Parts: sequence; C-alpha cells; structure tokens
Amino acid sequence: ETGADEFPAALETFRLSGGSGCNVTLPLKQDAWRLSAHASKEVTMAQAANTLVYDSSSGWSANTTDGIGLVTDMMVNNGIEIAGKRILVLGAGGATASVLGSLLECKPAILVLVNRNLDRANTLKERFDSLGSLNVISWDELSDQADFDLLINATSLGHHGQAPQLYRCLFAPGAVCYDLNYYKASLPLRKRCEELEQTYVDGFGMLVEQAAASFQIWTGKQAD
Repeated sequence: ETGADEFPAALETFRLSGGSGCNVTLPLKQDAWRLSAHASKEVTMAQAANTLVYDSSSGWSANTTDGIGLVTDMMVNNGIEIAGKRILVLGAGGATASVLGSLLECKPAILVLVNRNLDRANTLKERFDSLGSLNVISWDELSDQADFDLLINATSLGHHGQAPQLYRCLFAPGAVCYDLNYYKASLPLRKRCEELEQTYVDGFGMLVEQAAASFQIWTGKQAD
C-alpha cells in the first residue's frame, strides 16, 4: 500500500517495527531489487524481486519466487508440460522478466517473445538467451506464427478490460492458454479463449504458489 517514491521509507519503517521479510508486488519489484544489498542469481537476471529477507548484519536480500510459482502451478496443479514444448509469451515487461528464467530452465523446444517495443524484448533476449532457445517478434508478426503448445499472457491488458489479439492458428491441438492475471483482470482473455474453444487457466494458482515459496524462504518450512 505504497507508491514507488514512498517505498524506501515504508520498507525502513517496516524493518524498524520488527519486520524481517516481505512480499513485494508490481510496480515495486524493480525498486525492491535496487534497494537490496544482496540478490539471488534469478533476481539479478530478472532485475526484479518479489521476496525480501532482512538480516541485521547484511541488510536486505532479494529473491524472486514468481518463476517457481508459475512453473509449480503449471506442472503440479494443472499438469501442463513445459519441456520440449513450443511456448509463446505475450509481453516483455516486468512480469515476463520475473518468470522467463524458470520457464527456460524447464527446457522448452522454443520460446517466442512478442512485444510492441522490440528493443525491450531484445534486451530480455540478451539477458536470458544463454538459458535456451529464445526468439523475439513484433505483434505485427504474430499472425504468421502457428502451433504453440502453451501461450502465456504477461500483458496488463486485462486490467484495462481488454484481451490480446489471438488467432486460432496460434494454438496447436491440446494447447493451453495461461494468463498471469486473475480475478477481474483475467475475464477478457478468458472470454476470448472460450470463443476460440481453447483451454484457459488464470494466474490465481501462481499467486498462491509464489506465496508458498516466499513463506519457505522466510521460515524454512514447507507450506501445506
């Protein structure tokens, strides 16, 4: 419940009140990374953090559990395979950066990143290209693509009551559309997938799983 300008002071107030760990959401994930004295490898690549831990001798340490939260919800909760599959990710903002490493580490056959701003997308490609096969295209090129096993919506269009433009040819038989959005922000894409008769999963499970992973970082205990 704080803006970017007030975040450093709010974090310090939290620490002084006895706080030793917190979960950070958009749009403060990059600020959390910058404010931390230490960062995990995943955070350094993503340049964003969602889980902070305080140590009196070393200060704030930054972690990210978004990627493992997404992968766990996909594979364990929904039976969605990633290894060897063709994946299309819509958007190249902070949400994508926070999950891209975990997706590539699952060894998909290829991962295609589509974004209006190609410079931003290519910046992500440069940071993550060493982890797997990663291609970048513009939205204008999307209609030329086909047969993806998994589509991941990492855009914020749902928060504005809109859904990304999808084509039937993008979906391979048995494909799944996974939306990082949940609640009201997930409704436009859910409706679009119903029109296309495509399987749709929203991001509520990812929200739960990233929280469980954060809980384990703070406490050393596995959440039920």
